[in-house]
Amino acid sequence: MLCIGSAALAQGDTEHLRGTVTNVTDTTITVRTTENQIRRITIDAKTMIMRGNGHVSIKDVKVGDRVVLDVERKTSVATSVELGTAAPAPIAPQSRPPSAQPSQAEPHQHEQMPQHEQMQQHGQMQMAEQGWQYMQDGILFGTFNRQGSPRGDKEFVAQNWYMGMLSRKVGKGTLTLNGMFSLDPVTVGKSGYAEIFQAGEALDGRPLIDRQHPHDLFMQLAGVWRIPLNDTTGFTIAGGPAGEPALGPVAFMHRASAAENPAAPLGHHTFDSTHISYGVITAALDHGPWIVEGSLFNGREPDENRWNFDFGPLDSVSGRVWFRPNDAWEFQASTGFLRHPEELEPGNLVRTTFSGSWFKRRETDFTAITAGYGVNHKDAGNHSGFFTEATWHTGMNSVYGRFEAQQPEISLLLTDAIIDTAETRALHGTVLALTVGGVRDFLRTRGFELGVGGDVTFYGVPDVLQTGRGFCGTTSCVLGVGYGSRPVSFHVFFRLRPPAPMGRMWNMRMSQPMLGHDMGTMDHKSNQ
Repeated sequence: MLCIGSAALAQGDTEHLRGTVTNVTDTTITVRTTENQIRRITIDAKTMIMRGNGHVSIKDVKVGDRVVLDVERKTSVATSVELGTAAPAPIAPQSRPPSAQPSQAEPHQHEQMPQHEQMQQHGQMQMAEQGWQYMQDGILFGTFNRQGSPRGDKEFVAQNWYMGMLSRKVGKGTLTLNGMFSLDPVTVGKSGYAEIFQAGEALDGRPLIDRQHPHDLFMQLAGVWRIPLNDTTGFTIAGGPAGEPALGPVAFMHRASAAENPAAPLGHHTFDSTHISYGVITAALDHGPWIVEGSLFNGREPDENRWNFDFGPLDSVSGRVWFRPNDAWEFQASTGFLRHPEELEPGNLVRTTFSGSWFKRRETDFTAITAGYGVNHKDAGNHSGFFTEATWHTGMNSVYGRFEAQQPEISLLLTDAIIDTAETRALHGTVLALTVGGVRDFLRTRGFELGVGGDVTFYGVPDVLQTGRGFCGTTSCVLGVGYGSRPVSFHVFFRLRPPAPMGRMWNMRMSQPMLGHDMGTMDHKSNQ
């Protein structure tokens, strides 16, 4: 059975559907999909029907069952059917016969609504049908990483994270509990993974240079409560011991435009490094396509002990505005004051970011693009960055890319030390990085998605970083080591995603409750 399914997928002739059963006969299952389409699917003798870990027959399928199907496009015959284990949900009367599928000339009622009304209606319908709902997502990369230049390294690491969300109606509002975890401290190591030109956080009393730090075990533990004020307006309060303030674009691991890229952007500490903050409170007001957010949080970066909580006073502040004119476009502008964010470098930081993203899907295929500009204002000078990234997915294949123009702290990269002199402040340069890569899914079973991929990154290096030079601090001098003129890095990896019956957690942020999402819009990848 798995061989048949894999062959169909390899030919791009199978589509992945999820939704709710609305009608059952001896040979067909009719489903209302998460995109609000009505689909009648044929069941034959070869169709594998599962509930939990057990095989069942079509006689065990009930109206109201949550269902995930792999369906042959040409014949509309299901190769596999996975039924939810929860009690069947009540089904509202349908306005069209179960056999009717909306035509292109007749838009779905769901598509005619503004996006914010779609999200509210979908969330209310889901919560009316069930009590607590659980949503999960995650990723595991097994990566051979080869970083070019005399400063590079080669290694095998396994970047990973897992996130779960539990949500239900509480009175007139919606309560969501978020938990996000990573075993990076074990599978990546305390020094993180090699990434030339990257800088941020510390290890053994020294700046972490040319490496991306590992994530902490506790990436997020937070609660979100949203109450509607009227049909178009709502108020949200969110926070917890681990979370993210209202600052920057969606964190890179949640962006659909970066979904297949195993490496953090070089601009991580210019845009979204606060996505793990130990202590945060956020309030938000949403009205139509606008969302205004404000946060109080602990702006200090996590220390090298990745297994605990690094609490501190909530003495940093940020604000962010989102504008979502339609389902495809999303824009944000944000600024924040971070008090003493660096473990080794005294002083405060003001971060300002702007970003826009575009997402378009057609059936199971999609294109996602994000671009952003950010700047860190520090006593020692300003450092800015720009990035644009994209993922294009069709059938079993994904192609992705990222371009960055990042202004690093030159003396920090060259000397591996915090040196603040008139000479170092006068140093400026922009690192360019262009990444191109792809992933091929070769196995999808029981909701798991296993693929293999690779990418290559080309760099443009400013003159001052090519050969290196020395700088003197107050007590000693340190010699720098250059990167060369044209370093090249690459990754080869496998990628595993767990089942996500309610959709992938892409383009999500802490202060957005689960039911603030339209599942048809969220599930960019797993509806395949």
